[in-house]
Amino acid sequence: MILPDERFRDLWRALGARGYARDALERLRVAYDEPHRAYHTAAHIGACLRLLDDPLVRPLATRIEEVEAALWFHDAVYDTHASDNEEQSALLADQILRSAGVAADVVARIATYIRATESHEASSPDAKVVVDVDLSILGEDPAVFARFEDDIRREYAWVDEASYARGRAAVLRRFQERPFIYATSLFRARLEARARANIAASLNRSS
Repeated sequence: MILPDERFRDLWRALGARGYARDALERLRVAYDEPHRAYHTAAHIGACLRLLDDPLVRPLATRIEEVEAALWFHDAVYDTHASDNEEQSALLADQILRSAGVAADVVARIATYIRATESHEASSPDAKVVVDVDLSILGEDPAVFARFEDDIRREYAWVDEASYARGRAAVLRRFQERPFIYATSLFRARLEARARANIAASLNRSS
């Protein structure tokens, strides 16, 4: 998938950004096309944007342009050897948007939403939308979830099987142990039960 030019230009204008949107978009395209990525690609961003366009999801956002910007940038930095990808993605968004003249309070909120994707916990309504959209893959059909799991494994191909199995199980158990995986009532109604079933099945396979 190629990240959509026209949509990004529309967002750029809506944020009040100056300068050439194509320069920022090209930086994102280069990032999401990195060869070590299997899931965290332009296709993931496209899926997030399509879900944001859902007529029931979109009204959940109070500042839709900021939510969309956070989704565009939230995985811009993705290094499986690092532990600060969300922070680095937030800093990249801050640098690009501030240099384009986007208001400081707008940039700060966007960066906060990106950082929320590290813990997948959020307090503000817009951060909740970003996190729930990002986590929607957990509640997909089992076959889609299985492909997601395979893609994540490929991104961590450098990790030995036993270590990967332990680490992945720990991640999934953290979701399993939460009172709710999703922050909004809409996503809970749609995806919570299936996400928990997918996670349980994955943990059973690895045990």
